[in-house]
Amino acid sequence: MSLDLFREIREAQSRGEARVLATVAQTMGSTPRKAGASLLLRPDGTFTGTIGGGCGEAEVWQEAMETMQDGRPRTVVVDLTEPVEGDDKICGGIMHVFIERVAG
Repeated sequence: MSLDLFREIREAQSRGEARVLATVAQTMGSTPRKAGASLLLRPDGTFTGTIGGGCGEAEVWQEAMETMQDGRPRTVVVDLTEPVEGDDKICGGIMHVFIERVAG
């Protein structure tokens, strides 16, 4: 996780603002990012960082918005092993992404 993410988490905590952190916990096979890659979500849906982009990141974003609302941590399995249409797909791997509310 980058220093910028840590800084934003610390500042959000001091202001009582919500943030949700999505972190790649485990990968198998070919994935766009490896364990430790993080995305920090704000209440308005904007974010900083990346866990790989494309449809996999969109799936994680949606689950992170749920965590923003209910505060419950969750793990999302992003399966990139099935060939799908589009140029933004990287096939061949699986990512387990842990999502948790870290501020607010």
